[in-house]
Amino acid sequence: MDRRSVIKHAGLAGVLAASAAPAVHAQGVNVRWRMASSFPKSLDTIFGSAEMFAKTVKDLSGGKFEVSVHAGGELMPAFGVVDGIQNGTVEMAQTASYYFTGKDPIFAFGCAVPFGLTARQMDAWMDHGNGRKLMDEFYAKYNIKSRSAGNTGTQMGGWYRKEIKTVNDLKGLKMRMGGGLLGEAMQKLGVVSQNMPAGDVYQALEKGSLDATEFVGPYDDQKLGFNKVAPFYYFPGWWEGGAELEFYINTKAYAALSPQYQAIVDAATVVAARDMTAKYDAFNPGALKKLVADKTKLRAFPKDVMDAGFKASMEVFAEHEAKSPEFKKIHQDMRAFQRDQILWGRYSELWFSNYMATAKI
Repeated sequence: MDRRSVIKHAGLAGVLAASAAPAVHAQGVNVRWRMASSFPKSLDTIFGSAEMFAKTVKDLSGGKFEVSVHAGGELMPAFGVVDGIQNGTVEMAQTASYYFTGKDPIFAFGCAVPFGLTARQMDAWMDHGNGRKLMDEFYAKYNIKSRSAGNTGTQMGGWYRKEIKTVNDLKGLKMRMGGGLLGEAMQKLGVVSQNMPAGDVYQALEKGSLDATEFVGPYDDQKLGFNKVAPFYYFPGWWEGGAELEFYINTKAYAALSPQYQAIVDAATVVAARDMTAKYDAFNPGALKKLVADKTKLRAFPKDVMDAGFKASMEVFAEHEAKSPEFKKIHQDMRAFQRDQILWGRYSELWFSNYMATAKI
């Protein structure tokens, strides 16, 4: 564990208290929590974040605080975790918040919105902008306190049974997508949006009840076998410039913890989030090379598809802003933060990355 990273995010006093002398642990009560994930155990990147959290909590507490982690469907349906947190069935959940935009479109901002923030920008907005404050004000009505569980980075644009050459090729396409505002934007382009857990997608593609799916990126997608039933792999996932996974914590359960145990929870989320994001950066390149070697047809979305997606997305945002002042407040705050990030990126990482993409190293 990187102690400097933990100190930065959890606060020096909290971490010292959480990892202090054994006497602090000896005085603490034994705590047992349950965490319901929306993901299968086979995804060692995403589900692994929940496992890393539980391990760190146990280690920091000397075994007095344990969190049992349950894959999607074990304790409750994958998309039932918000209800589970809200009614106190479990103390924690690990999920992608945009799965729950059927409850309120604002949930999307906790994960990803079309043409939204990258992973680093999301961390910056959440931790040092207004992101976490605004989202937790919204989550309060669901008894949720949120923390990052990690970020996938910019995702791929998904798997398709046929080639996408123009916007017209999207019309009538039955596509699984993670939820959120993407579905509304894609519907404007003629796509029939469907939301389903990752474990159900392969069979739907194989049977032809789905024409396409997006999930995450090469490492996870390869594990799920999508290349075997949909040969065209498109990029980029303009709807997920950096998809944040979140830990949802029941506010009453968190408040009932001692300050030391609260500090442990906060520190453990930082460790788990950093680990997950690093895994994606480390594992995706090799998986992509393997997919291409296995005859995957890698394609970039044509510019007219990107432009149409941008136009449709901005229409969706405007429609929701007109209906919800709270949505407008959060969206406008995020976009203002994003504009400054893009400005800075032009003179820093973007310029450097573009050069390195053509350099021979």
